[in-house]
Amino acid sequence: MIKDWNELAQGLSKAVGQIRTGAPEAMKGFSAMARAATAQGALDAKTKELMALALGIAARCDGCLAFHAKAVYDLGGSREEVMETIAMSVYMGGGPSLMYGALALDAYDQVVAAAPPEE
Repeated sequence: MIKDWNELAQGLSKAVGQIRTGAPEAMKGFSAMARAATAQGALDAKTKELMALALGIAARCDGCLAFHAKAVYDLGGSREEVMETIAMSVYMGGGPSLMYGALALDAYDQVVAAAPPEE
């Protein structure tokens, strides 16, 4: 384990909550944009989350990896889909994306490990 991605997401959620309170109008706008971008359309929700994970890799955003790895898992994304997403990120972004791809895979694996067992 490189870092605790679930703990990172929880800590960031609390911090973002403070921003929602302190800058509510800006955050309402951000939330509206998020709803519009993730709404069902030509691309399904899982594909959009895999794209968000790839962008988190490209932007080298630890918080993005934590949140979007969980979203991919919650939407039924497989480890193989995450691996292909990482491969595309590395293809487009080179060595730095390889390093963040490894972090993204670690984040996804931790989400899976922390998930309650399926019945």
